[in-house]
Amino acid sequence: MSDLHELCYFKTRPITKEEYLVPLKAYLKAGIPATYTTEEAHNYEHGIEEEPESNTTPMHLICENVPGDADEEEENVVLEMMEQLWLNGAGWCLLNNKNETPGCVLLRRGFHGTKYWESCVDSGVRAEVLLRKLNDPNVEFLDDPLSEDASDEEDVPELVEENASESVQDMYNGPAGATDTYLNTKLEYKDDALVTKEGADGVMMQWEDELMKAGSESLFKHIEDPNDVNILNIGFGMGIIDTMIQAKNPTRHYISEAHPDVLKKMKEDGWYDKPGVVILEGKWQDTLPDLLTKGVFFDGIYYDTFSEHYEDMVNDLFDVVVGLLKPTGTFSFFNGLGADRLVCYEVYKKVVDLDLSNYGLSVEFQTMKAPVTTLKENDDSEDSVWKDIKRAYWRCPLYYHPEARFM
Repeated sequence: MSDLHELCYFKTRPITKEEYLVPLKAYLKAGIPATYTTEEAHNYEHGIEEEPESNTTPMHLICENVPGDADEEEENVVLEMMEQLWLNGAGWCLLNNKNETPGCVLLRRGFHGTKYWESCVDSGVRAEVLLRKLNDPNVEFLDDPLSEDASDEEDVPELVEENASESVQDMYNGPAGATDTYLNTKLEYKDDALVTKEGADGVMMQWEDELMKAGSESLFKHIEDPNDVNILNIGFGMGIIDTMIQAKNPTRHYISEAHPDVLKKMKEDGWYDKPGVVILEGKWQDTLPDLLTKGVFFDGIYYDTFSEHYEDMVNDLFDVVVGLLKPTGTFSFFNGLGADRLVCYEVYKKVVDLDLSNYGLSVEFQTMKAPVTTLKENDDSEDSVWKDIKRAYWRCPLYYHPEARFM
């Protein structure tokens, strides 16, 4: 193990600048990478040429060993050490041998919400903003970190490193992949879920009730004219939020849906015949621009589609939303961005805030306890919501419900 790694165990107290920060800066200045792992050090010492399978970095060690009883001066030194590592390219989302990012380590140790935690989250946000500028100043979306187009700069921290078990964005995109692939995939309605018929991927599930309820309530918070209430929902799924919207008796209730199996179910259940309901068949990218030309405006817009990318929201949807939303209206969406890890989820939370502000929208997040309490992968126990589901698409203990309005 290198001297840099030894430094991150905080074996002597108090934690002072002279004892820890000064030598850390010296090691980094001497050329030791901020991403140098204990596994690499072990292989070097033992003449092993194989690439290590995990990445226990100095940042992982700091998060694992920072004392819980550190006073303010010690805390400030640790934060400065973290900042130096970030500035020198430390990977905020590299996975150690326990499949944990540095933020995951802090979460396990009970440091969620601390300054150390915020340091990890802010590093992820900075990395995203930096990558956008490096790749293309006109591109305003989260790059797929596993794509071949990802930056090759060694000193640039990535949103999710190559060794991450899954792309953060994949958790939001849905396992069916591209939209056209999804639209050609057969779906099946079960008692408490909508799933892909062959792959058993969860498209929507009944446990989302409380989240949909929060979304429905947001759409009716700031009604301009009680006698002329227009609501738009993009993505019908199981019809959970649309049923809630109907219960509030809006004047007109637009529903945008593209999947043929879902549209068939909507016809069978009488949605086409409900008073005030307007069904927009097809991709929202094709149907919503027509509403713009007709001058249709909404008090509330909700977005919850399957197998779409965050880039679709930033590059296309937000443009449409600001054109369709009334000045007093509310925009909300199912916030599953990065829901596989809480640290990734909170990075996306800040990124969404930044992106919406570019469109003149201010977003507030309501913190809710996630209704899913069994978060294990491949959990086939009788009481698990994931029983017979190929992959759990939610693993965070919290849900951040978004409400966006014009500034």
